[in-house]
Amino acid sequence: KKDLVDGKCPEHLKEPEWVEEENYFFRLSKYQERIEKLIETDELRVLPQTRKNEVLSFIRSGLEDFSISRSRQRAKNWGIPVPRDESQIIYTWFDGLNIYQTGVGFGYDENLWQKWWPADVHVIGKGIIRFHAVYWIGMLLSAGLSLPKSIFVHGYIASGGQKMSKSLGNVIDPFEVIQKYGAEALRYYLLREIPAYGDGDFTYERFEQLYNADLANGLGNMVARVAALAERAGEFSVASLQFTDKEIEDVRKYLDEFRFDEAMKLIWSWIADLDRQINDKKPWTLSGPGLFETLTPWVKQINKLGVALQPFMPETAEKILTQFKGPKILSQAPLFPRF
Repeated sequence: KKDLVDGKCPEHLKEPEWVEEENYFFRLSKYQERIEKLIETDELRVLPQTRKNEVLSFIRSGLEDFSISRSRQRAKNWGIPVPRDESQIIYTWFDGLNIYQTGVGFGYDENLWQKWWPADVHVIGKGIIRFHAVYWIGMLLSAGLSLPKSIFVHGYIASGGQKMSKSLGNVIDPFEVIQKYGAEALRYYLLREIPAYGDGDFTYERFEQLYNADLANGLGNMVARVAALAERAGEFSVASLQFTDKEIEDVRKYLDEFRFDEAMKLIWSWIADLDRQINDKKPWTLSGPGLFETLTPWVKQINKLGVALQPFMPETAEKILTQFKGPKILSQAPLFPRF
């Protein structure tokens, strides 16, 4: 009852149906202190911090044992029967969470299970945080099994400031977006424009604005300009195009914290800086050794961009790295055609 707002579920805006029946329960209360300590000490990392605080607050309010079965009648005979009690069906969240393990071999392929479990990270929506950060952890502790290392909780994506709804006609079909603009463009929008630690919004107007400004005119135009100049500059020493891991260390740090939006902003700041250098130095007015010397650090920078983009836009990264690996660099079709 304490989770209801004006007697309704705050997410679905519906009043609950009160039912009284006999069920089986999981003794979650037994694991309260252990779960709290795991999360508090970051042995089980919950990100972002606001979600960690939310989970700890829920735990400290007192964990109650929860029902893990439903009567066969109420479940309409659908689901997995409780062993040795055909009158009960296992509650969907109790069996569903275990799919994380059974899906990678638990109970039937020990080698496969050992390869993939424990999970490095669970990526979940904010509406199911308790099931993953509390109930699931209690279940694993009860069974004596390893815990996931991290839980990353993301927000929701609205459409034009409203919840997506078929009745409103504002549902975004990702396949339609991909068909016109490509998967890489959609990846960019979701990673750059949607806050990694909060809720975000999608509109075609904003998508097309970012596509043209950041992809077609930003990254794509800059790569094309340097490639065209490099093509007439001659061959580049592959060694001169190498860079150190330290140069992309900040991107790795953002990845470790699941701050995809901040990582993309950083990478695009490199693109903007390189664009400024090109405009300032006007390399199209140069030739011979002067052109070659001017282009070499830029070609190296583009290789760095290609590596930095690999976790986010793998197809684009591969095209860039293939084109700029040297020694001879040639012009290619635009990475992102203008619309």
